[in-house]
Amino acid sequence: MDSAYDSSNGVIQSLLDTDYYTFTMMQAVLHQHPNVEVEYQFIVRSKERLGHLIPDIRVELEKLAGLQLREGEQRFLFNKRFREYLTPDFEQFLGLFRFNLRYIHVSEVDGQLHIRVRGPMLHCIMFEQPVLAMVSELRNREKYPEVELADVTRKLYQKFEWLEKNASREELAEFRVSDFSTRRRLSFRAQREVVNVMRSDFPGVFVGTSNAHLAYEFDLPLIGTMAHQWLMVHQQLGRLRESQNAALENWVHEYRGRLGIALTDCISTDFFLKDFDLYFAKLYDGLRQDSGDPIVWADKVLGRYQELGIDPRTKDLMFSDGLNFEKCLPILRHVRGKAKFGFGMGTSLACDVDGVEPLSIVMKLVRVHGEPVVKFSDDPIKNVCEDASFLRYAAQVFNVALINPQLGA
Repeated sequence: MDSAYDSSNGVIQSLLDTDYYTFTMMQAVLHQHPNVEVEYQFIVRSKERLGHLIPDIRVELEKLAGLQLREGEQRFLFNKRFREYLTPDFEQFLGLFRFNLRYIHVSEVDGQLHIRVRGPMLHCIMFEQPVLAMVSELRNREKYPEVELADVTRKLYQKFEWLEKNASREELAEFRVSDFSTRRRLSFRAQREVVNVMRSDFPGVFVGTSNAHLAYEFDLPLIGTMAHQWLMVHQQLGRLRESQNAALENWVHEYRGRLGIALTDCISTDFFLKDFDLYFAKLYDGLRQDSGDPIVWADKVLGRYQELGIDPRTKDLMFSDGLNFEKCLPILRHVRGKAKFGFGMGTSLACDVDGVEPLSIVMKLVRVHGEPVVKFSDDPIKNVCEDASFLRYAAQVFNVALINPQLGA
């Protein structure tokens, strides 16, 4: 039978096996913050002990360090579709890029896997997705070695059947889904299988994938703009209160109206919408929801657009927080006719097999130039900060209630 894992090669076999927003943020860092020093922390939200994986992780990191952009991959990433905003100097830089293992530190602390990435953001930003995918697949190979690709495919078709029974033809025509599953996938082979099936048999509209390698292999649209770290890094590059405005402004300066979907929950959506004035609302194509109640979020965003005199039907709302088909349908029914919308789905696509418990892991920016940064999510369990005093100070600056002040959550 065909295993869901390929243990004969490295977990990460291509420099493109990462989410597209890594490259878009990387270019902005190259042009605007080439000397910024940062630190990332690997976080196991599910608290599962993973320290025993360290020997295998070290082997995989050595393989990772040997990767470089291949000629065909470079032609794809810098073809005429992306040439409008990916620049020649970034192409030259990425062609020279190699993972430098002196920036990543792997250890075991009280039985738990401890990973820090510390160094220039320009070089460290590439570690996030490969490290998460690597840890997830190594853990799954060990814990669920019997899983086959047929198990992945079977479950996906079952979900298609559910969707066709529960959604109308009109709803399916508006059910736009993108694959966002790189970080916590069962395996690369599982994600590849899911994307291949989605592009041919999904009863709704399959928009594309955030994974650059799979977009290259299957000639699919690449999906992605920015991640939380883009907004977080600005917290230590100027006045804290103005950091969100600076991040949004700098993104526009870099891409001149392209890649115009902004994240709202770095410092809570309520605070974001205070900064999201007519200037930004006109500059950006839409917004992305990544925590909290999606219906509540949608109503707040729709209300803000209406308050600013902008027809929300001209804007895009992207939902991407722990979605599955069952969660998407009520959101679709709530926002259809009110705005353009789409769904970014991850774990429920490429790590949804009967008997498999997905690993909940993230890698977040925690320091800039040695100083702490913070993320105030719309879901307190996703809050991130390593420094209690800075957490309290930032909460006062942003007028955020510390419902769950757990550090590093």
